[in-house]
Amino acid sequence: FARDCNYKMQGVVRKLEVTLGPETADLAMRLGLHSGPVTAGVLRGDRTRFQLFGDTMNTASRMESTGKPNMIQISPDTAELLRESGKASWISPRDEMIHVKGKGEMTTFWLS
Repeated sequence: FARDCNYKMQGVVRKLEVTLGPETADLAMRLGLHSGPVTAGVLRGDRTRFQLFGDTMNTASRMESTGKPNMIQISPDTAELLRESGKASWISPRDEMIHVKGKGEMTTFWLS
């Protein structure tokens, strides 16, 4: 799903560039994935909304924030799940380790 979103976004940006001009080409998405347990809840207030909480969500957020434009960064846990499901060809290690707030240095991967 994340790969499809990334691909579709690049198509949308190309179309916008034709309509709105070349500066639109600077639009990009960073995607980050992590796998693990989450806690879910409905928050009530001005707008009722469904929300996910926990370390898994925080780590996924760090995968996104330390990623690169138009790339999908995945955690070691997600990479292992992909390997176990026979999708090892989908992943490649990131060249450098990243610092993940609350976890320290982490080796991550790119989803291709």
